[in-house]
Amino acid sequence: MTTDKVYNLIILDESGSMSAIKNATISGFNEVVQTIKGIEKKFPEQQHFISLVTFNGLGIKTLLDKQPAVSLSLIDEKTYQPDSMTPLYDAIALSVLKLKIDVAGIENVNVLVTILTDGEENVSKEFSHAQVNSIVAEQKNLGWTFTYIGANHDVVRVARSISITNTMVFEADEKLMKHAFAKENQSRVQYSMKIHAKVDPRSGYYDEPDSSEDNKLDK
Repeated sequence: MTTDKVYNLIILDESGSMSAIKNATISGFNEVVQTIKGIEKKFPEQQHFISLVTFNGLGIKTLLDKQPAVSLSLIDEKTYQPDSMTPLYDAIALSVLKLKIDVAGIENVNVLVTILTDGEENVSKEFSHAQVNSIVAEQKNLGWTFTYIGANHDVVRVARSISITNTMVFEADEKLMKHAFAKENQSRVQYSMKIHAKVDPRSGYYDEPDSSEDNKLDK
């Protein structure tokens, strides 16, 4: 049986404005981890790895680096501490370029990059908008899937300006964040179903699934 390797790269805003939804973000990420573990059980031919990169004006931190989902630990308030500003371009470029090198030469690779931010770029020093757009476009041409979850700015416009068409807008509210993560988790299931069915998973990431039982993870 061929093993499909799925690398889940999550680029998470840790700027000060995320403080208002800190708890929901922590619990939401942990739910994503549980969803990915459930996906592996449903599709045993898939092996999932998770990278988590957080970013703010104080630095860009790799909290998880291609860690197998099966052995993944959860994050907590000590791990995720929002502060400072939003170096969005640097975070995207550095994370994507590192993973590009790490997965080079590996067969049967699928890469899903998820960016979550409640604001626009305002403090990057190493990479420009044009460079990030080029980096994302290049990796999309190689089969990578990019998604952008955002609040408090024109999410669709900003995402499209860096070649990302899979977008979801969320409200920066603790309760409403739960709905956003629920949709994200269902989309991840759909993504893995497409891989299982040997269908291109890149487009329509946030499209509504049909209501058949086959689209649900076993509880």
